Amino acid sequence: MSGIDGMEEPGGDRRAEKRGAVTLVGAGPGDPELLTLKAVKALQSADIILYDDLVSAGVLDFARQEAKRLLVGKKGYGPQVKQAEINALIVSLALQGKHVVRLKGGDPGIFGRAGEEIEACRAAGIPVRVVPGISAAQGAAASLCVSLTHRDHARRLQFVTGHSREGALPDDLDWGAMADPAASTVIYMARATLPGFRAHALAAGLDPATPAVAVLAATRPDEIRLAATIGTLPEKLADLPADRPVLVLLGHAFGALLEQAEPAADRRLSGTG
Repeated sequence: MSGIDGMEEPGGDRRAEKRGAVTLVGAGPGDPELLTLKAVKALQSADIILYDDLVSAGVLDFARQEAKRLLVGKKGYGPQVKQAEINALIVSLALQGKHVVRLKGGDPGIFGRAGEEIEACRAAGIPVRVVPGISAAQGAAASLCVSLTHRDHARRLQFVTGHSREGALPDDLDWGAMADPAASTVIYMARATLPGFRAHALAAGLDPATPAVAVLAATRPDEIRLAATIGTLPEKLADLPADRPVLVLLGHAFGALLEQAEPAADRRLSGTG
């Protein structure tokens, strides 16, 4: 079931008489076995599940059979439901007395627009809670068998988004921090703006030989990993499937992946098996 049309609008009298609740649930990076027990419990108690494109089908298999499933597409590219419409739908369904599970890839609180949905629920007086999930960054690092932090290489970990609300590279990134050789940087939604990110970071002093690994579909059977350096990675992304978001791990903590990569021009790592 997809789209958001045709949902019942709550009547004014029912608002006071019947009120549901909303649970924002992290679906994890893709592998259904990485769901938390609390996430499974929420799915099994849901009346309706509003889920994103990035949620794998296997995750939805844990949901209560009677629960309605509604796709509210959210990707950094292609057609998608506007966030304001999703907020309104969440509120509308909860005011009908439904337990609404808003199911998001990764962790809801990391570039998942959870803050906007929490604010909408609170403004409407609807009880809301958050069930965290394993983030895309954690899933990718685990799948690659590397650590995001390292006493010798990465004393700091920073998550940044690769695009602003308008889709361009954010103009308020701290480029000094991005160029820190002792930091691990994870760039979400990095595909389109990575060339600009590289230009700004190199201008701020980042070594172009800094290891950089692109990961698509982390923890899934069709996962793709591409190990390079920040100096060469942006051009190599053109060879990767265009219909999936790209996560980039940047920093010396990931240097071992370059050594493990097969001696090919694009340093493509082996698949997950």
